[in-house]
Amino acid sequence: MDTFWNTIAQYNLHTWIYQLVIVAAGAVLTVLLYRKPAPAVKFAMKLYLVFINAWIAAVYYMVYCEQRNYNTLLALFWGIMALVWLFDLCTGYTTFERTFRNEKLSVALCCVPFIYPLVSLARGMHFPAMTFLVMPCTVAVFTIGLLLAFSKRVNIFIILFFCHWALIGLPKVYFFDIPEDLLLTASAFPALFIFFRQYIRSNLDKPTKPSPRVLKWLLLIMCCLIAVFYTAMMIYEIRLALNA
Repeated sequence: MDTFWNTIAQYNLHTWIYQLVIVAAGAVLTVLLYRKPAPAVKFAMKLYLVFINAWIAAVYYMVYCEQRNYNTLLALFWGIMALVWLFDLCTGYTTFERTFRNEKLSVALCCVPFIYPLVSLARGMHFPAMTFLVMPCTVAVFTIGLLLAFSKRVNIFIILFFCHWALIGLPKVYFFDIPEDLLLTASAFPALFIFFRQYIRSNLDKPTKPSPRVLKWLLLIMCCLIAVFYTAMMIYEIRLALNA
């Protein structure tokens, strides 16, 4: 646990100014994407997503998390995501077209990264040994919120990647005492249901087994069970923090 938080402290101590600049750039691009979604803005946002995923891979994991035994594997994980966005940048698959559905949820998810430091402070932690703005889970939540707002056509691989990341990151809550990561889990599964519901609806006229309607109910039941499970764990963590 000490190694985990020491690497985070070193990362925040040496990169906090860069993190602020990265977040400011992301905020400006997000506002422009909502208000003036010109092709140049969409291109710039994809370029930003390439950069921020590469930043997590190279700076966070390869430089500051070098002491962790698993840093190379996780750097590869995020490096692949940077390449996926680079591929998307070249092919134009993700259109960043708004559906004007789930607006409140998507905006809330885009703002969740700002909640991470507040949760750490509320737990009695202090800078730099605390969660901050540009970390793997904050980038994941922001990306999910962004794609939820502009979900007319998205790369489903990216969604599956972040839901997988939410699952494999769950043990950190216990092993490294970082309940902030439950924010990612709580965000990922409602978004997963929405993305796959849209996919099922778009294939209602196609013969599948089970049928799209059955798939929709199975997906709903699965997401509800997962949501109940993680909500119970979140309540447990909050109670532990209050009683500490």
